[in-house]
Amino acid sequence: MNSDFKIRDEEIFLIRLCRLEFSGEESEKLKILASVIADWRYFADLANSHGVGALVYYNLEKLGFLQHVPQEAAEFLRNVMMLSLARNTRHLNEMKEVLNLLNKAGIKTVLLKGLALEISVYGNKGIRQMTDVDVLISRENCIRARKILLAGGFASLPVKSPFHKLIITHTGKHLPSLVKNGFSVEIHHELFGTGKGDLTRVLYNNSIETEISNEKVFIPATQIFLIYLVKHLNYHEMNNESQLRLYTDLAVLIEKLREDILNDGLITLADQAGIRKVFACKLGLLKEFWGISFPAQINDFILKWNDPDSTAKFVFFLRSPKGNPPPDKAVPYRSTLREIPGIHRKIIYLLGDLFPSIHFMKKRYNCSSNLKALLYYPHRIGKLWYLIKPSPGVLRDQG
Repeated sequence: MNSDFKIRDEEIFLIRLCRLEFSGEESEKLKILASVIADWRYFADLANSHGVGALVYYNLEKLGFLQHVPQEAAEFLRNVMMLSLARNTRHLNEMKEVLNLLNKAGIKTVLLKGLALEISVYGNKGIRQMTDVDVLISRENCIRARKILLAGGFASLPVKSPFHKLIITHTGKHLPSLVKNGFSVEIHHELFGTGKGDLTRVLYNNSIETEISNEKVFIPATQIFLIYLVKHLNYHEMNNESQLRLYTDLAVLIEKLREDILNDGLITLADQAGIRKVFACKLGLLKEFWGISFPAQINDFILKWNDPDSTAKFVFFLRSPKGNPPPDKAVPYRSTLREIPGIHRKIIYLLGDLFPSIHFMKKRYNCSSNLKALLYYPHRIGKLWYLIKPSPGVLRDQG
């Protein structure tokens, strides 16, 4: 670990518990750390902020370390785990209905992110925390799937603007969330961005069949799933939000399915996804903080493309995972606009962003009346500055 950055014992302990497999040597190191932790309240709060409280409690219990944890902190983490278990159980039950509706219509559904990882690598123990369920459906079928779920009793979250309804399959990588009885599902139709549709189709077409409550469903093939998870993590970091939960997904996936992932095809996929530098940085962090070893060719790749500032950025996010305004709001805004195909669609998106619905304006600016919300529309024009202001250099991949 880089000695230039002073990491608290609580932070080191948290990172090292964010995995599923522990060697005898690693367990002994963790046992020593557990005995010297001074601020268990900070540790528990940080675990909760990073969305790994359930996993951390599970591992503390499995490793026999609960004897070191004060009762209040242990009870707090145990409650997080029980809540996660209950929520994930409900997600599985609710997904049975979703899959039943879509399977009857002959629509192939691929699970993404949390639920896919929970049932494939976390062992379906309720320890991979999540708030909703994400699925991938082909662009050809995503609107049909949405209509089927709406007819089945789901309600859609409102679209930001009537303009955006005109380009609903192009304003982002997923359609507006569908909600029923507090359960939320997001239908994705694109994962890797403009010009990378072939990769989305590869992930979709090569996904692996499994089932939930006797209903057919698919999960992504391992190697391309890792590439997507890194892409997803980078999206959150562009908005200055990062969680150990997302890094832990990478670590657990590699530990569980190492032979399927760490081969020559991995770097090729990262190149195709346009995330060469980003990918090198994430693998570098897994190597530095999780102690994951890589084959020689991947070590060479990390050495060549890793960003020397990535460790400092990781430590910042470790201590402050949420609620940080992006250092330059123009960067994610331009990135979103860049992903929308066609000049005419970009213009429609801009119009929708500058002139959202009254419903959105009232919620965004906490207004009690339509008239008051109307007064904020001139404020939206300032967003045009994001398109013309000079931006500092950002991490970009080079071919």
